[in-house]
Amino acid sequence: MASAPLRSARTAESSGEGTAKRKMLSLDRARPAPNLNRPTVDQHEGNQEMPTKLLLVCWGALTLLIGDWGLAQQRLPPAPFVMGYVNRLSYVPGEEVSFHLSASGESISMICERLGAERVQVLEQQTIACSSHPIPDRASSHGCQWPAAFTFKIPQDWASGYYQATLTLEDGDKTARSTLFFVIRSANPGKNSRILLQLATNTYNAYTNWGGHSLYSYHDRDGLQGHRVSFDRPLNSQFANWELPFVQWAEVQGYAIDYAVNSDLEFHPEILEHYRLVLSVGHDEYWSSPMRDHLEQYIADGGNVAFFSGNTCCWQVRTEDEGRALTCWKQWYNVDPHYRTTDHRLLSTAWSHHLVGRPENQLTGVGFLWGGYHRSHGQFMDGPASFRVHRPGHWIFAGTDLERDGRFGGQDTIVGYECDGCEMKWVDGLPFPTHSDGTPKSFKILATCPARWAPGDSYWYDRFPKDRIGAAVLGVYSQGGTVVTTGTTDWSHGLRGNDPDVVRITRNILDRLTR
Repeated sequence: MASAPLRSARTAESSGEGTAKRKMLSLDRARPAPNLNRPTVDQHEGNQEMPTKLLLVCWGALTLLIGDWGLAQQRLPPAPFVMGYVNRLSYVPGEEVSFHLSASGESISMICERLGAERVQVLEQQTIACSSHPIPDRASSHGCQWPAAFTFKIPQDWASGYYQATLTLEDGDKTARSTLFFVIRSANPGKNSRILLQLATNTYNAYTNWGGHSLYSYHDRDGLQGHRVSFDRPLNSQFANWELPFVQWAEVQGYAIDYAVNSDLEFHPEILEHYRLVLSVGHDEYWSSPMRDHLEQYIADGGNVAFFSGNTCCWQVRTEDEGRALTCWKQWYNVDPHYRTTDHRLLSTAWSHHLVGRPENQLTGVGFLWGGYHRSHGQFMDGPASFRVHRPGHWIFAGTDLERDGRFGGQDTIVGYECDGCEMKWVDGLPFPTHSDGTPKSFKILATCPARWAPGDSYWYDRFPKDRIGAAVLGVYSQGGTVVTTGTTDWSHGLRGNDPDVVRITRNILDRLTR
């Protein structure tokens, strides 16, 4: 979600231009429309040579900025450095991985490991020839375009999972290190597992400001908010904070899990039919329309989904460059080219926006519009960070000693930092969904914890009530298949802390929905 006071978004043309031009363009929208009847420079008497002189001056300045990449380049980091990315997010065994690297030295070493309950080293390459490459000004939005420094074919015996490559450059008495990641899908979907975990890689990209920009203004190099982010650049993974604690617990407990990434729901939806249960864990904020289309069809056909996540499917993105870039205008939806059409279904703003008309509640049962923050962004900073139970007799709570109005998960602050909820009414002390926000008719509210949007994040939406108090909602519905949502990003922290109630509830969900 947005995490700072809103700033002007850049126009499509200014997504990665030089600083001065970017700031000028960001101000252009506040200027009055040009007077088309006003004489141009060459129409003024005595200024016939002005256009030519102006053109020469502009061309001279432009040649100082433009290099071989066609755009102004950014400064390289101080030596020693090594950094890189891979050509795709996910692969199957037998496919080739290309590592696009830039380093201040002539060679680097690399170790690849699968991260799970154990760190398993699968590859070590001692000498990879490397060199330094420019960082284009638009690297964050349109990629680095670095050549491949190293390629290898994935062996058939590599298990599905999250793989981290550690790059090391030795420069005298100094050492530089960085990491990158890729995911291996199963070559035979569903053969060894009934569970598919799709990682929130769109969110990883959205929050990465490498190259100057992300989809957020708070850490942008110019204090502006980008609207396009590329995967062809070094990325900041969020795997260790949310998905990894879940995976570590699950593997220790004996659950076999196959892996995929967000975009696989869009480009490889055929894998879904081989699994009984699809998982979303942690911070799964950015979804494309095809991702939703395919997962919603999977549910309608009887597939099950568990959202151990929060802020889920909050923003609609449009995938570009064959899956290598994402566009999302967010609060500045009226600058999105789709805004100027009569069909706003693909408008890259909040899924809950009335112009889009497809609230995430229809998929997950809950949404950020009725959730918000807990112990974050100044909201409920002294809150319990735990769920209050409303319907202890539900199968989700089987095997626990939880009673009505009892709480669980507070020791590991499982509620927060971002939460999803639904509009509800209270009858005889129990919450019921109103269904007016898109929440499915069969949705049952099992537990809640108060949450609230921060003012700087929510007031851009003209239909958001300024006095709204929302909630993190743990609930379930059936609509073909069964969907469970925990309504919080930090559920997996309870597994990391081995909270007995969080562990039992998670086991109940996995065991029931994989039958």
